[in-house]
Amino acid sequence: MTHDPGRSGAIAAELRARIIDGQLPPGARIRQEEIAAEFGVSRIPIREALRSLATAGLITLVPSTGAWVTELSLEECREVYLMRERLEPLLLSMAIPLHAPEAMADFVHLAEAVESATSAGEFLERDRDFHRAIMAVPDAARLSETVDHLWNLSHYYRRRLLTADVHRRKTDIFAEHRMILRAIEIEDIESAEAAMASHIRHTRRLVEADPQLFERG
Repeated sequence: MTHDPGRSGAIAAELRARIIDGQLPPGARIRQEEIAAEFGVSRIPIREALRSLATAGLITLVPSTGAWVTELSLEECREVYLMRERLEPLLLSMAIPLHAPEAMADFVHLAEAVESATSAGEFLERDRDFHRAIMAVPDAARLSETVDHLWNLSHYYRRRLLTADVHRRKTDIFAEHRMILRAIEIEDIESAEAAMASHIRHTRRLVEADPQLFERG
């Protein structure tokens, strides 16, 4: 059987979508034989897809044992958010001087897409698009990959938090995005960093106040 590298990428994308959507919740075991049967492939592309997801932080591979969707405790999730509070303002500060003037229109459009999302899944994906765009730094691959990894680790818990407190948190997020955008527009790096840190800290405190987010099913 000829191996198609694109097949493992498609499988990884589908499994990622299921994890982000909560169909495969934290702690769920991913059985290679079941996935292989579902997609009609050998275990080779499945193993490659799982390695890719493990690198992204979405699953945990245990040698000679199996694969599970990555699960965080409250303390672990708190640590992830504390790291994000430090690293994302730094990445944003590096990105602002590189943004072309016409990029502001794109950023506003992305913020509006977050606001017009009609489901939790769409909201989180558009929110991620917005953050990635405003923090895009071509020559900071390691920092960007670290931030992306932290987003993957905390994504499921953000989704549960949003579902539990959708209206209040959404309204706050929209306002916080606008504050960040204004700071970017006037190239006030210090204010942009502070607004980004506050934006992430707000969510962290809501997560810390709701330990039920970490209870299974």
